Amino acid sequence: MNKRVAWCLSGLLWSVVMPVFAQAYPSKPVRLLVPYPAGGPVDAIARILSPHLALGQNVVVENRSGAGGSLGADVVAKSAPDGYTLLIGNSGPMTINPVLRQDLGYDPRKDFAPVTWLTSAQMVLVVHPSLPVRSVKDLVALARAHPGDLNYGSAGVGNLTHLGMELLQSMAKVKMNHVPYKGVAPAYVDLMSGEIAVMFGNVTGPLAHIRAGRLRAVAVTSSKPSPVLPQLPRVADTYPGFDLVTWVGILLPAGTPEAIRAKLQGEFVRALQLKDVGERLVALGNEVVAGSGEDLAAMLDRELKLYAKIIESAGIRPQ
Repeated sequence: MNKRVAWCLSGLLWSVVMPVFAQAYPSKPVRLLVPYPAGGPVDAIARILSPHLALGQNVVVENRSGAGGSLGADVVAKSAPDGYTLLIGNSGPMTINPVLRQDLGYDPRKDFAPVTWLTSAQMVLVVHPSLPVRSVKDLVALARAHPGDLNYGSAGVGNLTHLGMELLQSMAKVKMNHVPYKGVAPAYVDLMSGEIAVMFGNVTGPLAHIRAGRLRAVAVTSSKPSPVLPQLPRVADTYPGFDLVTWVGILLPAGTPEAIRAKLQGEFVRALQLKDVGERLVALGNEVVAGSGEDLAAMLDRELKLYAKIIESAGIRPQ
């Protein structure tokens, strides 16, 4: 009888204590891992948002770069599913590298719980100002007239700046020469000096160079106009169906309790809707999405299929 009473009391105690534990989250600082070096566009979004997350604990931004973003993603995938380690990720580690490489050690759909789709940003097709190109048609005509002679830059093999140009070449049936760089910054330096002729870039990167006249913007990659370059046509105006955007989202390790995931989603959405936060993000060329975890999961599924098709068609191999 005493054992039965003890079990009943134990069950009653846990029924009271467990909700208290759930409500206490977080009880220590939360790590927000950026899988890239400090100073980049993903890092900027993390540092704009983190001070505005009212979780009752500090949100510490930690840069864990390497392997095109996959090193940081792997750290989060293998972390305890307790809500204290978050990934602020994008296409690189979540939908490109998993298709391009077989040695990542994580599955983007099985090992993560999508929380919030934070922002999106268009890519922009830019050329050196001396190039006689003011439209996508001009670029295609020049590439056809000089097959294999035009050099285009990218931030590396398999980077979205590379895949975007491969998609355009496939749709236009032209061939240009790929010059991969270790990051987008040196590629822009060579584009402005005329060492390469053309490239795609996240609109947040070349925006200052475009406005200063050091680069000429030709078209944007989304199906809708750019909020920061509204006068530019879309690549899809010439090649219907061309639609590439960059995105940034928050992910947790798979198995994190739903109550924690929901709390974080609500807090990120609230922070994104603050006037100051929104204005700072838009000034960098971002569009505030504030989407749900389900929205982000759908984007992951779409891109995994799209990039697998581009990578296979172009015969791209990791280097």
